[in-house]
Amino acid sequence: MARPRLRIRRATRRDVTTIVGLIRGLAEYERLSHELEATADRIRGHGFGRRRYFETLLCYRGRRAIGFALYFFAYSTFLARPTLYLEDLFVLPDERGQGAGKALLVRLARIAVRTRCGRMEWTVLDWNAPASRFYEGLGAQLRRDWILTRLTGAALRRLARSPAR
Repeated sequence: MARPRLRIRRATRRDVTTIVGLIRGLAEYERLSHELEATADRIRGHGFGRRRYFETLLCYRGRRAIGFALYFFAYSTFLARPTLYLEDLFVLPDERGQGAGKALLVRLARIAVRTRCGRMEWTVLDWNAPASRFYEGLGAQLRRDWILTRLTGAALRRLARSPAR
């Protein structure tokens, strides 16, 4: 029997539970479950509230959600154009290699072109060789000259309390 076709659509408020479940799957895959703080309330408020901080695409095979892409727009001062920033891309392990990841990236690229973005960016964990090979096969360049810098928790709060001078 033939596998059902892939279908991609924008997520709605009704999809919050599905999104959270896929985020949990991503956290497990990336060995970062201990850092997971995502809740349905936070995803609902930040993704579907008055001010939307992100957009989400869901990928289905038949009626089953098998992957997602969560993205937002940043701005490139050098290009003087928006950047589509892909925060997370995840496909369930049993669906990898079947076209879902590429289908999500194609849809994102079309959004980036339609909104006149100068580029599309994302990060990949240095140990994730299959993902790196997949992205390079699509023509993406892995930038090793830029280092992701992050402030969280106490360090972020401490800086926020610091005098500006």
